[in-house]
Amino acid sequence: MDQITFRSDTVLSDVHLLLPNACHLMKRLNSVGQPVFTSKFRILRDCDGKDSSGESPVRESTDASNVPRDEDGDLDVVRRNVWDLMDLFCHIHTMATPLEDVGKQIWRGAFLLADFILVQASMFKGATVLELGAGTGLTSIVMAMVAKTVYCTDVGDDLLSMCQRNVTLNKQHFEPQESEIRVRQLDWMADDFCTDADLEFCWTDAEIVDLHDNTTFVIAADVCYDDNLTDALFRTLYRLASNMRHPSTTYISIEKRLNFTLRHMDVSCEAYDHFRHCLDQLQQMTDGKMNFTLEPVKSSFPQFFQYERVEQLELWKVTAERL
Repeated sequence: MDQITFRSDTVLSDVHLLLPNACHLMKRLNSVGQPVFTSKFRILRDCDGKDSSGESPVRESTDASNVPRDEDGDLDVVRRNVWDLMDLFCHIHTMATPLEDVGKQIWRGAFLLADFILVQASMFKGATVLELGAGTGLTSIVMAMVAKTVYCTDVGDDLLSMCQRNVTLNKQHFEPQESEIRVRQLDWMADDFCTDADLEFCWTDAEIVDLHDNTTFVIAADVCYDDNLTDALFRTLYRLASNMRHPSTTYISIEKRLNFTLRHMDVSCEAYDHFRHCLDQLQQMTDGKMNFTLEPVKSSFPQFFQYERVEQLELWKVTAERL
């Protein structure tokens, strides 16, 4: 199996950095000594995006006579909204991490894909869905609000345990719909599923059959940041699609992170360029077995979560069918 070697860069998601009125409370240290935090995210049911802070507007007046009063003459106090607990997601995660552990953070691409799922709920209703590189599991949890079965996959026992914990913390969002989330290990560098019964997040034979027979959607949120991993992602997509009974549709969100590079002496995003190259290669593939079509999805759909939807966020649709 190929080994991926990362540089010792430390990165922090803008979701954690820019979340308004956020109070990140450290809960514990994980098994590798990293601080674990808990954050809460609210679904914006009105989808207007005008009040992303969750606060009611403050009325200002320099004239005491203009202070709002009710019909009894008492001060009309502006109160904060009391949010329905069903609109709150409690999520555990880390903050700044080395590049190899970025899956333990929450990224804007996950929120973009979650928004799309809620907008297109009728399309995903009752479906069997596979998420690749699920990280902390946010997008899988949102998907389970509408889908029947969600296979939430990634690698690393510590990350998968964190993901399973988030699934348990947020089960009120999908259990009423009798949906289920199965957290499983899926290594893109491996050629097959992990079926070792001694491992906590292994696959059963029945689950593998169910995945191949019933999956119609695959999702992946902000997983293309290393060229070797991106190559492995597309190999995995091809292998899975070619073994599925039904045509499948994959939605991939990505953020184009622009940096000045000495290699080009210009602003560029090499990870994004490689992602687009892999997309083009997939569409141009002529192996006589599979046909892939690509389509960018406009990100003008309503926003349900608090994050900055920058223009560099993109969503791509990949449709796979056998010839």
